[in-house]
Amino acid sequence: MNYAEEIRMAQARLLTRRWFLRDCGLGLAGIALNSLLAREGVAAPAAAGPLAVRPSHFPPRAKRVIYLFQAGAPSQLELFDHKPELTKRDGQLPPAELLTNYRAAFIRPNSALLGPKYKFAVEPKTGMELGELIPHTAAIANELCLIRSMHTDAVNHAPGQILMNTGSEQFGRPSLGSWTLYGLGSESAELPGYVVLTSAKGTSGGASNYGCGFLPTAYGGIPFRSTGDPVLFLSNPAGLDDRTQRASLDTLHELNAHALAGTGDPEIAARIQSYELAYRLQTSAPELMDLSSEPPHILELYGIKDVKETSYARNCLLARRLIERGVRFVQLFHEAWDQHGDLTKALKKNCLDTDRASAALVTDLRQRGLLDDTLVVWGGEFGRTPMVQGSNDGRDHHNRCFTLWLAGAGLKRGHVHGSTDELGFNVVRDPVHVHDLNATLLHLLGLDHTRLTHRFQGRDYRLTDVHGNVVSDLIA
Repeated sequence: MNYAEEIRMAQARLLTRRWFLRDCGLGLAGIALNSLLAREGVAAPAAAGPLAVRPSHFPPRAKRVIYLFQAGAPSQLELFDHKPELTKRDGQLPPAELLTNYRAAFIRPNSALLGPKYKFAVEPKTGMELGELIPHTAAIANELCLIRSMHTDAVNHAPGQILMNTGSEQFGRPSLGSWTLYGLGSESAELPGYVVLTSAKGTSGGASNYGCGFLPTAYGGIPFRSTGDPVLFLSNPAGLDDRTQRASLDTLHELNAHALAGTGDPEIAARIQSYELAYRLQTSAPELMDLSSEPPHILELYGIKDVKETSYARNCLLARRLIERGVRFVQLFHEAWDQHGDLTKALKKNCLDTDRASAALVTDLRQRGLLDDTLVVWGGEFGRTPMVQGSNDGRDHHNRCFTLWLAGAGLKRGHVHGSTDELGFNVVRDPVHVHDLNATLLHLLGLDHTRLTHRFQGRDYRLTDVHGNVVSDLIA
């Protein structure tokens, strides 16, 4: 039973339950207080709220997810999908048959072909061919499940990012992280179940990339800031001591619980959850964000020189610390990959910023025994064109094929799935749509994507809408 079904049943029992709670003098406020006291060893625990851990549909391979979202769309043609023929035809026009019904975001379809700006090398243990700009990723190739045949419907950033994260190009749909939390709950009592960390620029899709849409707000992603309080207004204002704050929260909790008993509204349950979580975050969040306790060799592994400086590397290490504390879903957004021009220089910088830390995260998880039940996802919203944009140093958006890698729980290791044509223009073997990817990720978490639904405005919605198939070739 999912949380929506629990709410519907609660509403159906509303009159009987309201009578019991009112006339027997117990009340949800007492139950909620009992649960709070139980955390301090004062009373026995009561039923938990919307983030309570719930059973999966079938035994899961993974317990949690770290999604390294490379917003802006990395060029697969310089990093993951080597095309020698593209080098040979550099400067030539693409074959006319490839351009039938082709839609590019900005360039004319018959723009000249552009060969890769960087060399590739074969990783000897797996035979995986990877770009010279990502040597650290190449060093963990035996852990990777590389998908070279991803494709999507969107050709621009905001709709592409929202589609990748929510299964729809429309605003207002729940994200993958929210669906995961909705289906499984969270194992952390001190931190949000879904945490968002950002570096570089803000994403084109904005908060819709990690929002809960029409699901109760308890399932939305919570952005953590890199400076000051991790969450806004986490510190108490001057003159408010802990005792006064706790008394105020207890009174507010009682009022909210009374309203919940009368209406059964899941948003009130989410409000109760958020107030109490914010209170606990005042202690847990600053400790989490303080990397001074990490040994020097770990900071060196990730390439962190300043533990207080905002960076992608710091966020990767924070992601590991978050899942160690029971957080279900951690998503990093690094918006820096939109190279319509200055491809050679910008791509090199992006890889210097991200390659080492991405690989370090996988290595660190493996060394700690966490990779066996953690999913790591690396990729953007689409790929880049084989045709040039700008003078001779840029690529436009390309939705027909791009590359994404996975690592961790339940996945084949050192595996390459799918392929593209000799110019990197179309998928020619084993295509994987966004819906297929999301169906597979949910499957690894023990969730059937066709059964994980929520009724909204008269119909049942799911992450994959009416599409999606589990890609069994990715699963070990």
